[in-house]
Amino acid sequence: MNRLTARAREIGKRVTRLDAAALGFVAAGAVAQAVGLGTLGGILKFAGVVAAGYLAVRLAKWSRERVLWSLRSRLIVAYLFIAVVPVLLLMVLAVLAGQILYSQLGAYLLYEDVQSRLELMQSAAESLAGGSATGVAARADLPGLHIDYKEDTSYLQQLAGERARSFAGIVQTGGQLRLTVLRRLEGGQGAKVVELGVPVTGEFLETLAPELGPVQVTVAQRVEAGKKTNSVRIGEADYRAVGRVATRRRALQAAEYWVDPVIEGFSKLEATYVAGGERVERGHPVFAFFKARPSQLNRRIFSSLGELSRGKLLYFQMATVFLLLIEAGALVTGIILTRAITGAVDELYRATQHVQAGDLTYRVKVERRDQLGVLGDSFNKMTHSINQLIAEQRQLQNLENEISIAREVQAQLFPRKMPAVPGVELEAACRAARVVSGDYYDFIQMGPSQVAMVVADISGKGISAALLMASLQAALRSQALLEGSGSLSTAEVVSRLNRHLVRNTSEDRFATLFLAVYDSTTRRLRYTNAGHLPAVCIAGGVAQRLEAGGMVLGVVEDYRYEEGELEAAPGTLLIGYSDGLVEPENEYGEEFGMHRLEAEAMRRQGAGPREIAEALMNAADEWAGAGEQADDMTVIVARLG
Repeated sequence: MNRLTARAREIGKRVTRLDAAALGFVAAGAVAQAVGLGTLGGILKFAGVVAAGYLAVRLAKWSRERVLWSLRSRLIVAYLFIAVVPVLLLMVLAVLAGQILYSQLGAYLLYEDVQSRLELMQSAAESLAGGSATGVAARADLPGLHIDYKEDTSYLQQLAGERARSFAGIVQTGGQLRLTVLRRLEGGQGAKVVELGVPVTGEFLETLAPELGPVQVTVAQRVEAGKKTNSVRIGEADYRAVGRVATRRRALQAAEYWVDPVIEGFSKLEATYVAGGERVERGHPVFAFFKARPSQLNRRIFSSLGELSRGKLLYFQMATVFLLLIEAGALVTGIILTRAITGAVDELYRATQHVQAGDLTYRVKVERRDQLGVLGDSFNKMTHSINQLIAEQRQLQNLENEISIAREVQAQLFPRKMPAVPGVELEAACRAARVVSGDYYDFIQMGPSQVAMVVADISGKGISAALLMASLQAALRSQALLEGSGSLSTAEVVSRLNRHLVRNTSEDRFATLFLAVYDSTTRRLRYTNAGHLPAVCIAGGVAQRLEAGGMVLGVVEDYRYEEGELEAAPGTLLIGYSDGLVEPENEYGEEFGMHRLEAEAMRRQGAGPREIAEALMNAADEWAGAGEQADDMTVIVARLG
């Protein structure tokens, strides 16, 4: 019930307003046909016919879409047009050829029998001319035979010509036909003519071509100009029927086998038409119509072959059986190939439905290594690749999520606001080579006149590096913000950070760090460099590298770091940086280097910290050219008043 309802809904969706109107016109036309409404009824019937034609076209289109949707139906239709339709056409041609052949054969038999009767009459005339009595015997084969002797030879001359000695043919006088034979006889008493005549009657037609069924002869007469009523044009003249002669006792033979159709044909005979006076018209048409069975005509054809006909027939039957076996084998082969093709396509269709539903684990069954099998195998490989790509996409999405978290963590680690220390200007810039930077910088205000400056490079990438950076920042800030931390040496703070990393991180995790503490009151700058590139202190046009410190953090727990100290002159520049700022290479493989960094900083010594930081970044970029940034670039600039 649900299926029928769904089908009805589907049909309802396909029916348009024009379709509904056409159905209405068809119904109105049917009512008008049944009731009859005069002129209005005629209009409605015409509209109904037009609407029915429109609906037929729509139905044919819809049926084609429904029937030819599947590949199986399309292949069946293709095979019908490729194999069945040509065979049917050949069969139709064979039937038509058989009809023509058998009708011509029947016409030939009828014509030959008429000619044989004329030859028989000629033989009888020759016998009579020689004084033999065989002419009497000929009466049994020629019903209605009439023999006459005439002293007047004008009739022979009229039919055959002045010098003719004989005549044999069909003679039409009015609506009557006769087989007529004339023979001129020479004797002592003068010339005379013997005439043999057989009227064309039903009894005579019974003796012709016994293989044929009913026979009818139509007698025609030329129609004069202006009198063409019920006439038929034959050649250049018009004729109309003036008489008919048919068999009475002859019936159509019964069919001898299931394919034994009725053959209808005609034979055109020529008669000599004798009109009143001396007017003679030769080649006057006479039509003999007949019906016959192929079985009877075949008997006449093969009767002269005797036993040979049976061998020929057996050979034909064997060839027919052999060809039918070949046709059956071709049919079975076609069915097998069709099922193989449609089965593979159906399997692929089911696979696409599974993929559409999100099931990428479904696999097509590959049973053959032909092109369809390779197609199924390619589909399996495609779904496997798609499944792998989706898995990789999920991994990439997870990685992007981690990177996003790391970026958020890193954004929280960098200082949002610069400390306010009298006489100190601070600026920093960090540009990551990827989404998340492995560099770290920080400014920590330790008192009204003290500020700590940090730049570090964390090993690793992604969220793990960001977490290590967060751990390092938390440890550093906790040490720097403790009460009395201002009196701690930078070496002691770095040592504590080193122990923290060794104890709380894995062995493959480490960091380089530069820590400097400046007191604007005493103008003292204390620093410790833990494996980092040395910061540069520029004062009075002289650049000094701050290298005191020790090894990287996170390797040896009890390592003792050193502290460096100097007194900063007014306007001193302190520049800390990561390796990404000095390691960019130009097209010749030369690094930007610390000496170029120092030279650029000294040229910009009088500028503000922001301008100096941007100039150093731009100088490194110009040196490297338009290539991709290889490492994170970080720089901190402090002008110490």
